[in-house]
Amino acid sequence: MMLVEHTQYLTIGGIVVLLITLLFIGYRAWQKHTLKKAQPDEKLRDKMLERLAPLRSSRNLLLKRSLVLLAIYFAFIGLANPKIGTQLGTVKREGVDLVFAVDVSKSMLTEDIAPNRIEKAKRIVAETLSELKGDRVGIITYAASAFPQLPITTDYGAARMFLKGVNTDMMSSQGTAILEAIKLAGTFFDPNAETRRVLILLSDGEDHNETGVNIIAETANQANIQIITVATGTTSGGPIPEGGMAKGSFKKDGEGNVVISKLNKDVLEELADSTNGIYIDTPNTEATISAISDFLAQLDKTAFETQTYSNYKDQFQWFIAIAFVILVIEFLIPERKLLWFRK
Repeated sequence: MMLVEHTQYLTIGGIVVLLITLLFIGYRAWQKHTLKKAQPDEKLRDKMLERLAPLRSSRNLLLKRSLVLLAIYFAFIGLANPKIGTQLGTVKREGVDLVFAVDVSKSMLTEDIAPNRIEKAKRIVAETLSELKGDRVGIITYAASAFPQLPITTDYGAARMFLKGVNTDMMSSQGTAILEAIKLAGTFFDPNAETRRVLILLSDGEDHNETGVNIIAETANQANIQIITVATGTTSGGPIPEGGMAKGSFKKDGEGNVVISKLNKDVLEELADSTNGIYIDTPNTEATISAISDFLAQLDKTAFETQTYSNYKDQFQWFIAIAFVILVIEFLIPERKLLWFRK
């Protein structure tokens, strides 16, 4: 099984390659425009270029540039550090099926809790994983829609790696749709298994779809899901930082007023009560982890067998080596035509 430790580098690499490609295209267009201004007659212009660079090979130049772009992307794959599990074994475990649903809407950037809501949520998930023993876990992220990050697994190492890539830029459409997260969580659990199903919802409780709590709770109850709601935010709230170059800028409404995002305690509390779960709103992470652990401890555990990979080994060196080999090949390809090809 292969996992990627730093998935963000795959996206960054794609963006870098795209930008360089656009620069190449723009530079080529500028060259043609400049030559056209210097010599409007196309035939004379071609003759002039032939005299200046008689052995110039456009095909070789295109190939060299393509190889450079390919090498750059392989280097970014190396930075992402793919890992391969080298051992697969069957292990007997006892526990519950647990899915983390992390709110990644922009309101989670609010800094009313340190360092901000999204980082606090990720820390809670990471430390909860450290306390688990035999439970199976999955990860969902959601904003205006929900997206699966990690299916149910006993591989906590894989869960931690996927957790690192969770951020508020994951979803192109913004908002908060708790119902979508509940529906997606329902697909994570084995319908034929009798394992207890728990969803840990880490959110500020703002539901921009304005779906009634009774509908959300009914959906969870039909799937036999108990929900632990973890408050990430405060009732006093705070402004939502906006990215980009303008640091210190905050999201504003249509009238130019700074938007204040506040914890919707009532929604989270009612949702937990309606699904036989618990609502957690504690001042520190340790108390939150303790409350989660206490709740899970009193649930009936189910024995099951699972196959899991172990001994994950870094593979980044292979991709860096491939990038180096590609650059060597690019260096060996001449920009000019070889004389025997010219003949």
